[in-house]
Amino acid sequence: MNHNGSIAMALSLIEKAKQVGADIIKFQAYFPGEMVVEENSQYQMLKRLSLGEKDFFRLQKKCAEERIPFLASVFDEKSLALMGKVNVPAIKIPSGEITNLPLIKRAAATGRPLIISTGMSTLGEVEAAVLVAEEAGNKKIALLHCVSEYPARLEKTNLRAIKTLRAAFKYPVGFSDHTEGYDAALLAVALGARIIEKHFTLDKNLPGPDHKLSLTPGEFQEYVRRIKSAEKALGNGRKIITAGEKAVRAVAGKSLVTRVDIKKGTVFSEEMLALKRPGTGIPPQYLTLVAKARAARFIPKDSLLQWSDFILEEREKNETESNSINGMQGRLWDL
Repeated sequence: MNHNGSIAMALSLIEKAKQVGADIIKFQAYFPGEMVVEENSQYQMLKRLSLGEKDFFRLQKKCAEERIPFLASVFDEKSLALMGKVNVPAIKIPSGEITNLPLIKRAAATGRPLIISTGMSTLGEVEAAVLVAEEAGNKKIALLHCVSEYPARLEKTNLRAIKTLRAAFKYPVGFSDHTEGYDAALLAVALGARIIEKHFTLDKNLPGPDHKLSLTPGEFQEYVRRIKSAEKALGNGRKIITAGEKAVRAVAGKSLVTRVDIKKGTVFSEEMLALKRPGTGIPPQYLTLVAKARAARFIPKDSLLQWSDFILEEREKNETESNSINGMQGRLWDL
């Protein structure tokens, strides 16, 4: 609602959000008379901050011009039907509608992907919403962990629920962030969040309920930067030696080194060997094997041993080659 009922401000929000790195623009599509009884204190505020039907077509057009997808949260059948006319690529179910199973069923029946926020709900209520969508033939679902407090304190955010939702329902899970600062979003990404939703404003000092907990364009740009950095830091999960580590390993790793002068033909023993830097020779894990080998030449004390320094029996040679580091790499789990 940070457009404050002004279509001009709403169009400006789209433009600014795209400039500072948003991937999707999401507004709220609601009709006050459909959403709340007129006697309720919310009614006048919602009426003052609402946009008209034609405005949503202008918002969609602006997003198309900016080449960014346009979505909106729906709160009732009328706003759901409007989003069908606007032809949004997905439908957002806000936390307040998580138990509105008739609305979720109708939204699922459109065939569009559903993004369902789970604030103010139990795991059982989330399950009921997911089952209704699935029974309507729609399994294109993403869930957003959410704490519906404004702002939500960091210690109340319970970000491990992201893993709980992922384990329970096997759908992509994200985080609708109502906290202040950047920490919660970064932790959510580390826990596997695939979508991050955040309130956005042009000015925190504007009148309205959400401006103070929203990010300004400059703050949002930093928010995006940190999230992208966190994604890069997480990597792909495979345990490998990086290109940079190979150089460090050559310097900091240990190799097999002669403790004494070794005459040609001498059979090595462990007492003749030491483990020293650099790591460009034979790795320490081959100590037992090398201790059985015969010297192929005279090898001075404190020499970095190489495989060419030994005469090996054919059986031992084959075992050495098959168990070399290069041979071992690639047979580990391909995570």
